[in-house]
Amino acid sequence: MKKIEAIIRHFKLEEVKDALTAAGVSGMTVSEVRGFGRQKGHKEQYRGAEYTVDFLPKVKMEVVVSDEEVQIAVDAILKTARTGQIGDGKIFISELQEAIRIRTGETGSESL
Repeated sequence: MKKIEAIIRHFKLEEVKDALTAAGVSGMTVSEVRGFGRQKGHKEQYRGAEYTVDFLPKVKMEVVVSDEEVQIAVDAILKTARTGQIGDGKIFISELQEAIRIRTGETGSESL
């Protein structure tokens, strides 16, 4: 099993969710997050004063998939989240040691 974490733009959330659902991903967790990378924030003005906004609002999606589904899920995220501009986000893939469904006690891929 693998855990896929994707940091994406807010307005791409529904499109990415629909693409993952169509690809067979059955569940996900979404969090509102703030951060920066190469984009390095931006400058804004408030009441005539200029200030820098370092941490930009993003959405973090977390999905857990079987090893066979990883590339399908990653391709769906890449295809739908990309705008071609700096700040499109990142995808992180990590090995998942175990998953347990609390309600039934199922483990491994069966718990997904």
